[in-house]
Amino acid sequence: MSQDIRTPETRSSRGDSGPEGRGSRGRGRKKRRTGTIVLLVLLALVLAAGGGLYWMYSSLDSNIKGVDIDKALGDNRPQKLPTSGQNLLVLGSDSRAGANGDLAGGNVSGARSDTALVVHIPEGRTEAVAISIPRDTLVTRPECVRENGDTAPGAKRVMFNSVYSQYGPACVVKTVEEMSGVRLDHYLEINFAGFKDLVDAIGGVTVDVKQPIKDGASGLDLQAGPQKLDGTQSLAYVRTRHGVGDGSDLGRIGLQQQFLMALLSEVKKQDLLGSPAKAYKIAGSATKALTTDSELASLKSLSEFAQSMNGVDPQNMETIMLPVAYDKKDPNRVVAAEPNASTLWKAIREDAEIPASAKKSPATGG
Repeated sequence: MSQDIRTPETRSSRGDSGPEGRGSRGRGRKKRRTGTIVLLVLLALVLAAGGGLYWMYSSLDSNIKGVDIDKALGDNRPQKLPTSGQNLLVLGSDSRAGANGDLAGGNVSGARSDTALVVHIPEGRTEAVAISIPRDTLVTRPECVRENGDTAPGAKRVMFNSVYSQYGPACVVKTVEEMSGVRLDHYLEINFAGFKDLVDAIGGVTVDVKQPIKDGASGLDLQAGPQKLDGTQSLAYVRTRHGVGDGSDLGRIGLQQQFLMALLSEVKKQDLLGSPAKAYKIAGSATKALTTDSELASLKSLSEFAQSMNGVDPQNMETIMLPVAYDKKDPNRVVAAEPNASTLWKAIREDAEIPASAKKSPATGG
């Protein structure tokens, strides 16, 4: 990368300063795995292992937080896909409140959308593509309603990850729908801090550290090679960016995807059927980390949706980044690169193949 897309923490302790702020699926193409729906699959796996013990899990419904996206957005939304395919907005939220602030270099209130992915599951549900929206992308935020009922007028040149912290998840959904023209069927938010308890419940997660990581901000100090991480280390791992690659958010996104895949692999090794108590503990930790749209906000609905995607092989998942270019006025920000971005969104709206040209991102030289 010729320039470093700095994260908000490096520019300001407030984090939100400044302006409001299927790919070609040929068999020969190497596909990058994504863990965006891993937690859903994990829950389905735990429930399946529990079998007749579903009555135990029903008490976990209250753990799952729901957001009525449909009510908040009304009827003025893009059309649904012309097929049985599905589109999800997956956010990895990153709370910096309380003890978690230590990992961000200080106690900072509120939460931010640390990772944002539009996950497209084509008709047939045997593969998936996840489009990562860099959090420093400048977007046009539409008019949104705040939690207190007040209406916030739309604004241009808003930093994408500030939308969540200032206006909440419904506004993020509306912003993504308006910038892409893609109707989002479901919303899934994963609180990375919630993985701390989940990892400890499992007994740790082994990840293959590609290069040594020494992050003074979080205290994370790992050598290269396979490392078994406990909950505290795992939380630091999915949040670190210092000392990883060029220090941009792209490196952190890669670590999060790698960790989620390792987490799923670890759960598959567990004898959940032989240990209902452990399965219940794991399911409890997983559900506490979730916020979904109201349609999925029950264990039964979430499990049914997860099971409907059991045919999605991780090997057939691909992650691409929204084509972006450095902003001409502020090189520390990026903007959607045209016509590539529009071509990408058009393919998603039509549940069609994504042209190779739509994957090229000037900001990364791709």
